[in-house]
Amino acid sequence: MPTIRLEDKSRFDLNYRDGTKTEIAFHSHVEYEIYYFHEGSCRYLIGDKIYSISPGDLIIMHGLTLHRPIILEKEAYVRSTIHFDSEYFKELLKGMRMEVLLQPFISLQSHRINLKPNEREEFEESLKRMNIHNKKEDDISTYRFQLAFMEVLTLLYSYFKTALKNKAENEVPFDKAFHVQRVISFIEHHYMKDLSLETIEKELHLSKFYLSKVFKNVTGFTVFNYLYHRRINQAKINFLVSPDHSITDISYRVGFKYPAHFTRVFKKLTGVTPEQYKKSLLL
Repeated sequence: MPTIRLEDKSRFDLNYRDGTKTEIAFHSHVEYEIYYFHEGSCRYLIGDKIYSISPGDLIIMHGLTLHRPIILEKEAYVRSTIHFDSEYFKELLKGMRMEVLLQPFISLQSHRINLKPNEREEFEESLKRMNIHNKKEDDISTYRFQLAFMEVLTLLYSYFKTALKNKAENEVPFDKAFHVQRVISFIEHHYMKDLSLETIEKELHLSKFYLSKVFKNVTGFTVFNYLYHRRINQAKINFLVSPDHSITDISYRVGFKYPAHFTRVFKKLTGVTPEQYKKSLLL
């Protein structure tokens, strides 16, 4: 089995029970990431999703989606993170016929679960063992460190197995999924602009009637419902990371032509007005 050199951060980096508070900007990386929250609370942004993080939360990320934590000043922020070289471990696990252990990162990409008490205990114990052997420099500890990491990957696979099964059962035909992904990618890059079905039809060379039907069948949303959700999620992120910007300014930034329309859509989708949401972030 190849030896993991602990000083080679391009292959592996363990940060155990770190309680420091350092503001981190949106970032991405090619390494896979495991993020486990021990104590306190925070908000975590992954793409256009906002997660309220509490003890026992476990997040896996393929790393390429932009992400960052929003640290709460009055709350503890104790977490363990693991970054590892996906290509290196694919080869290592392939030789052991255990490459399936990386399937959660490949299929789910970015996913959050909250561990049950017994799962928390076994996972935290595995992290603790990794950290103990990470601090030692002899060959035996290096091997034991690797074995402890293999146990972590095995535990992850067992925790995310239900999510993997649900994803497999809900897979859609390739051609439909391909067209829907094209629409989603187009919206992702242009949601802040004045969009219409005619615009999407012209840019993607798809009939607006076909794309409307397929998009609704696959996602459960109409194209414009999805677009509005994307804009409102982005507005929430902007309220968090740019608290000095006015509500009107943010409404324009996320693609609404009229602030009043932004307010109506925001309340419909969140249950509160933008003003109420913004104030809640200060509590």
